[in-house]
Amino acid sequence: MKLFYGWRIAAAGAGIQLLHSALLVQAFGAYVAVLSEERGWSKTALAGGAALQSLEGALLGPALGWLVDRFGPRLLVQGGVLLLAFGFFFLSQIDSLGGFYVAVVLVSIGASLSGYFPFSVALVHWFERRRARALSIISLGLAGGGLAVPVVGWAMQTHGWRTTAMASGVIVLLVGLPLARIVRRNPAEIGETMDGLPPAPAPEPTLGGTQPAPARSFSAGQALRTRAFWLLGVGHALALLVVTAVNVHAISHMKEGLGYSLAQASFVITLMTIAQACGVLLGAAMGDRWDKRRVAALCMLAHMVGLLALTWAAHPVMLGAFAIFHGVAWGLRGPFMQALRADYFGLQAIGMILGLSAIIISLGQVAGPMIAGLFADATGNYRAGFTVLALVAGSGSLLFLMAKKPA
Repeated sequence: MKLFYGWRIAAAGAGIQLLHSALLVQAFGAYVAVLSEERGWSKTALAGGAALQSLEGALLGPALGWLVDRFGPRLLVQGGVLLLAFGFFFLSQIDSLGGFYVAVVLVSIGASLSGYFPFSVALVHWFERRRARALSIISLGLAGGGLAVPVVGWAMQTHGWRTTAMASGVIVLLVGLPLARIVRRNPAEIGETMDGLPPAPAPEPTLGGTQPAPARSFSAGQALRTRAFWLLGVGHALALLVVTAVNVHAISHMKEGLGYSLAQASFVITLMTIAQACGVLLGAAMGDRWDKRRVAALCMLAHMVGLLALTWAAHPVMLGAFAIFHGVAWGLRGPFMQALRADYFGLQAIGMILGLSAIIISLGQVAGPMIAGLFADATGNYRAGFTVLALVAGSGSLLFLMAKKPA
C-alpha cells in the first residue's frame, strides 16, 4: 500500500524541527550559561536575545502567513535552512553583545522560515481527519531535539561554544536541505486528496432540493472579529511565558541556584524532552477525538505545577516532577494550538490567521525570559520570577475553557 505523501511531509517537518530544537531552542540555555560565565554578560542582556527571537516572530508572522498562502511553504523552508546555517556560522565568530544579537536575529529568521509555521500550514491542507496527529508528528522532532542537549553541553565544554556553533551550521545544511525539498503545498499539487482518502461523493440533496451548507471558512478579518481568536492567542501566549523562560533560564537556575553541574542540568532537560515526546505521542493517540481546548486548559495547570516544582526544588525528585509535568504539557498542548485554529476558522486564510496569532503569542515569548532575567538580576535568583510566571500561566487555563468555536 502506497504511503500517503502527507506523512512524508510530516516526517520532514519532524526532522527539521529536531534540528531547530537540538541546536537552537533547547541549546539556547546552554549558550546563555556559557556566555554569561565566559563573557560576563548579564542574564537580562542575554535574555534579550530570546526576546529578539520572539519580536522577530511577531514582526515576521503576518508576512510569513501571506507568503505561505501566496507562494506555498517549500520555497520558504529552503531559504530558511540556508539562513539558519549562515546564522550559526556568524554566531561562531562573534566578540560582542551586539554581534550576539545580530546572530540571534539571523538564526531566528531562518528558524521561522523553515520551522513549525510553514509546516503546520502545509499539513492543515494535507490533513483533516488526522490533523492533530500529523501536527503531533512534527512536534516529535521538537521533543526529540532535547535528547541532544547533553551532547551540545559536552561539545561546548570539550570543544568550545564557537566550534559547536560552526558545527551546528554544517549539520543544518547537510540534513535540512534534503528534507526541505520534500515539502509540497497541498495534495492536488501531486494528484492526491486530503487524508489520502478517495474523493467524497457529491452530497445528497435534502428535502426541498437544497444542498447542506458547507463548513464555514473565515477570512483573516472575520477571524479577528471573533472572541475565540483572542482567547486562543492570549492563552497560547501565557503558555509560552513558561516554555521560553524554561528554555532560556532553567539550566542557569539549576546550575547557580540549585548547585547542579551543567551536565546534571542538561540531564534534567533531557528528561523533560523525553516527557515532551511522551506528551506528543499521547496527543497523536488522542488525535481529533478529544476536546482540544479542554486538554489545553489542563496542560496550562500542568505547566504551572511543573515550573513551581523547578523553582522550589529541594530534592532531585522535584526536578523529576518538573520534567514530567512541564514536558508532557508542552508536548500535548503544542500541536493542538494550530489544529484548534484550523478547526475553528477553516483553511481559506489559515496562513494569515496563524501569522496574526503569532503577534499575540510573541508577547508571551518575549515576556517570559525577560521577566525571569530581570527578577534574577534584581534578587540574585530565579525564584520570584519563576513563581510569578507559573501563577500567571496557570490562570490561562480559564481562557481556553472560554474559547468556544465561533458559531
